[in-house]
Amino acid sequence: MNYLIKGALLATAMIPLSAQAGEATRAAFGTTADGQKVEAITLTNGHGMRATIISYGAILQSLSAPDRNGKSEDVTLGYTDMQGYLVAPNYFGATVGRYANRIKGGTFSIDGQTYTLAKNNGPNALHGGPKGFDKRLWTVEKVTSGENASVTLRYVSADGEEGYPGQLTVTATYALNEKNELSVEYTATTTKPTIVNITNHSFFNLAGEASQRSIYDHVVTIPAETTTPVDKTLIPTGQLRPVEGTPFDFRKPTPIGTRIRDGRDPQIVFGQGYDENFVIAKTVSAQPVLHARVEDPSSGRVMEILSNQPGVQFYTGNFLDGTAIGKSNHAYRQGDALALEPQVFPDTPNQPALGSARLNPGQTYRNLIVYRFSTTN
Repeated sequence: MNYLIKGALLATAMIPLSAQAGEATRAAFGTTADGQKVEAITLTNGHGMRATIISYGAILQSLSAPDRNGKSEDVTLGYTDMQGYLVAPNYFGATVGRYANRIKGGTFSIDGQTYTLAKNNGPNALHGGPKGFDKRLWTVEKVTSGENASVTLRYVSADGEEGYPGQLTVTATYALNEKNELSVEYTATTTKPTIVNITNHSFFNLAGEASQRSIYDHVVTIPAETTTPVDKTLIPTGQLRPVEGTPFDFRKPTPIGTRIRDGRDPQIVFGQGYDENFVIAKTVSAQPVLHARVEDPSSGRVMEILSNQPGVQFYTGNFLDGTAIGKSNHAYRQGDALALEPQVFPDTPNQPALGSARLNPGQTYRNLIVYRFSTTN
């Protein structure tokens, strides 16, 4: 009998644990300004990763990843409760849309009809308007534990909301697997021809949100030969600018701080640092490809970002001014984090040469983003 018991225990021990390691849990996360309940869904895996997503804005509220010594720390900026997201959102971890990035003059046309948007970024429209997807309450559709712990959220944007045509039905599915990959897949369908560009605006500091270290020592690689340079209002000029010989050449691993203050380049001056779209491809790809690799030498954390989108906006938190007090009670300031946002190019609806953001009835928009974490010695 003892041999049978030992054999059974040995057989049980040999069953792979990874398939059972993933877990998804739900909890309350406060209320919106009008009293609606906000949920927090936390995904964990068996290797020290933990992601919390809230139903307000389909926001990635926190993401913990292990360093080279196995110590997990939160590597995203954000708030511990709803008050911060209501008072000073700053797009921390947000799902942004209906159109991420800028649209010149807050206008665009479809089939000869002009649509007018709110100008919430100087003379331009930004990130879907004053009340874009990042400031809407999403519905939690599905929560799944297992090898790929996941949550699917849904939002229906009414025809005419923030000036955009067509009723848009959007889903955001976050999934954490045992390879230390957190993915977020955005899909959308419409009832009328419209424009769509949805992305995630998480701010990352791989040294840890609580570290009080800047991201200027982070080493970045972006496999892009060109960028879409901008004017002083951060709208693309319509040209493609080679990165060679400029501060925007990240084809080889380069510390962010090496050239971020190079005032000889007008693009650095306009953005007060890095705030520009890098051209990864000409069109949307069938499968995700590498957009960027980020390494923090102090912790050994490495993050690779992959997506099927043609561009990635690289932003170094240039406009963080110390007024936002984050999860560790630190005042977030310029250079405290970076954002890498896979998307179509800025102002594409007004510049056909840069591509198309049009979505027609019967079509499905899709942006799949993968954040792949590892460590290096």
